[in-house]
Amino acid sequence: MRSVSEEPVPLHEEFIYCCGAATHVLKCGPWKDLSKDESKNLPRLLFMIIPGNPGLAGYYRTFIQALYCGLNQQYPVWVVSHAGHCKPPSGMEMIEDTDIKELEDVFGLNGQVEHKLNFLKKNVSKDIKLVLIAHSIGCYITLEMMKRASELQVLRSVLLFPTIERMAQSPQGKLMTPLLCKLRYILYMPVYLLSFLPEGVKASLVRFALRGMKTCDESSVTTSINLFSVDCIANILYMASQEMMKVVERDSTTIKQNLKKLIFYYGTGDSWCPQHYYDEIKMDFPDGDIRLCEKGLRHAFVLDASKEMAAMITDWLQDDLTKF
Repeated sequence: MRSVSEEPVPLHEEFIYCCGAATHVLKCGPWKDLSKDESKNLPRLLFMIIPGNPGLAGYYRTFIQALYCGLNQQYPVWVVSHAGHCKPPSGMEMIEDTDIKELEDVFGLNGQVEHKLNFLKKNVSKDIKLVLIAHSIGCYITLEMMKRASELQVLRSVLLFPTIERMAQSPQGKLMTPLLCKLRYILYMPVYLLSFLPEGVKASLVRFALRGMKTCDESSVTTSINLFSVDCIANILYMASQEMMKVVERDSTTIKQNLKKLIFYYGTGDSWCPQHYYDEIKMDFPDGDIRLCEKGLRHAFVLDASKEMAAMITDWLQDDLTKF
């Protein structure tokens, strides 16, 4: 593995409907189509990023580029937004105009799990093995994917800052649960009013909100402008409210069944999954690859530490890829 480089890399962007919902996909590398027999030179392995919440693909732009370079540009690296966590381009609606309703609640937590499984089924050949890199609530989604679709050829799952249990009881959860579950609707009106601001003013507001960071990824600024869309923010907050209610007990059964495939990475000052969650899972699974951050990275690492995280992951997976 070489160190993460600064060279430009191929990046393909598309907006699609998946399960009837607008979905933003970023694909790093020359491979744009990994379905069945439509490409004669399919790679053997796909790195797929399952985002946190907000699940906007743009937040992971720098991360997937750095990861792709760190992997010597040998494998495609894709990130798939959560259903409805994007501002669709002009002419595209948030929900597909069709009489067929593919999922009852595609924007909910269960719907987001099925959304990712459906995406893989329709867009990635069954012959391609997977490295799933999940962030925050994406870790819960990834464990559910592995539970529901045991046929997936998962080589490794890397779970970063995993919110997989007791979210409402976490320090941040205690603060946010009343807002997300009872008061989130009051946020829609100010977002609606702010949506009329010029793009430059929106960008300035985002930079002001992120002013406390020493360095801030510019792609995070441009992506955050999507949060001025009422439809997008409504889907984000709705999913978050379900997280508080449904992510309660850790799925130790699924973890035990897949332990050799899993890498956990916990933060030391993470208010969504505090350090005693790490201590407890480490005690329950002493043979697991369960790590504690020694670099002081924030839960939302994509805002300022994408390259650092990508370099760590390529190092962790070096032995797996050498044997692959």
